[in-house]
Amino acid sequence: MRPKLGVLALSTTLAVMLTVFVAGCNKPLDATGMPPPSTTVGTEIDDSVVTTSVKSALLADPDIKSFDFKVETRKGEVQLSGFVDNQTQLDRATAVTHAVTGVKSILNNVILKDTATTVGNKIDDGITTGKVKAALLADITVKSFDIAVVTRKDEVQLSGFVDNQSQMDRAIEVARAIVGVRDVRNEMSIKK
Repeated sequence: MRPKLGVLALSTTLAVMLTVFVAGCNKPLDATGMPPPSTTVGTEIDDSVVTTSVKSALLADPDIKSFDFKVETRKGEVQLSGFVDNQTQLDRATAVTHAVTGVKSILNNVILKDTATTVGNKIDDGITTGKVKAALLADITVKSFDIAVVTRKDEVQLSGFVDNQSQMDRAIEVARAIVGVRDVRNEMSIKK
């Protein structure tokens, strides 16, 4: 026997409300004892669309090596990080990003490369990036999904949006503890 549509809709609504209620009760507290600022589901979806659109625009532009960029978005603020070869490439990436619908502001944390890298450097940097990401993922106090990691010649750049200063400090500490990391650049921002 099929349940009536109204009963199914009511059951679904109650399940969603219960999930939202339970999730709301488990929010972590920041250093001040207050829950960290949150966004709505709609804002999260909008930010995902903006991030994807920026990545696509960077990839489509022949003057930009978009694989050298990390893109994070929070409430329309786009954070670019990574490494580029020259200032022209950096300026073009900023212009392309600014032209994307939904971009309210740009936080540019991109670093100019000082010298060319070898294939060996790129392989070593990839391994280091993997180790840092794994360590961040394993640490229960760090939400590694919100932190982008880029490595160039054993210099690790951490970017993205974190809930509070203690989370930021812990992410830096975790990255510095990885064998092979020479330096850690903090390009993270606290969520507003």
